[in-house]
Formats: sequence, structure tokens, C-alpha cells
Amino acid sequence: MAGVAALALAWLLLWSDFRTAPDQAREEPPFYADFELTGHDGVVRTEDDFAGRWMLVFFGFTNCPDICPTTLSEVASVMDGLGDESAKVQPIFISVDPERDTPGALAEYVPLFDAGIIGLTGTPEQIAATSETFPIFYERIEQASAPDGYTMNHTSHLFLFDPAAGFVDSWPYGTPAEEILADLQERI
Repeated sequence: MAGVAALALAWLLLWSDFRTAPDQAREEPPFYADFELTGHDGVVRTEDDFAGRWMLVFFGFTNCPDICPTTLSEVASVMDGLGDESAKVQPIFISVDPERDTPGALAEYVPLFDAGIIGLTGTPEQIAATSETFPIFYERIEQASAPDGYTMNHTSHLFLFDPAAGFVDSWPYGTPAEEILADLQERI
């Protein structure tokens, strides 16, 4: 718990600095997307695979009962609303549950949203390393009524990265697709 609290405090301080110095943040993002994970198609991917495209990144897990499918549905609405400009944006879903979310499980899950979302997973060590670079938090919560006896608690923001993989903005869970779409259209 102390580690999660420390990470949350660091994130708030980073976010505060980013919001109070927008000109400086445009010159140098507070952090960059940095990952090496396996896609739902079995292909190993890094942030370099998406160079030149904006990335909409969401962390979650396929057994999530509400936040993840709701957010991915919002992402699908955003992608649909972008029309021809959707080719400039790559939506990415990174699992925080590598035990259950294999490439095969992601291959069944992400197409349900019909938005060109790429699902990524990896070893527990790869997911831990990725969570430190973004920065996000996640934790396993034992829950007898959940599939396999556990669920995952995780950051529920949708992150936006520019074509050079620099962090630009994030939207909290529940932000309407129309708001995200309008913001994204102004940027691309």
C-alpha cells in the first residue's frame, strides 16, 4: 500500500508540474511511452512500432466487469468519430493481468470493440517494468466471487501520447467520448 501511495503522490506531483508549466511541457514531455510487449497477434511490439502516430493507451484486464469495457467502448467511439483521421491514431490496451491475459485471450477480447485496438501483454516482469515507465499502478485483489478468485485494481486513465511517444494528456474514467474526441481533433 505504501508503494502505491508513493507512486500516486509522485504522479500527482508530476501532473501538477505538467499542468502549471504547459510551455515547458510542450518542449519536453514529463515521460515517454516505453514498452516491449507481445501483441494479441503474437508480434512483439515497442513504442517504436507506432512512431509517427498518436497513441491512446489504456491499462486494464479482460475480466474487468465495468471500467475496462466502458473505457474501450469510449475509445471505439472516439476512433469512429475521427473518421479518416483515425489512421493517425493507434489505440492500445495493455493488460495488467498477465496471468490470465495471454495473447490468445486478448485476441478474443479486443476485436469486440471493433476499433483497431492492439492488445498487449507480457511476463509479470515486463508488465511491472511498463507500469514504472508510464507511471501507473495495479494490484491483484483476492476476491472469491471473481473469475479465478481474484480481480485487479488499476489506474483507469486513458493516456494520450504524441507521434514521438511523449506524454501529452490523460482523461479520467468517465470522460465522455465527445470530450476526448474534441480534444484529440484539436491536437492532430
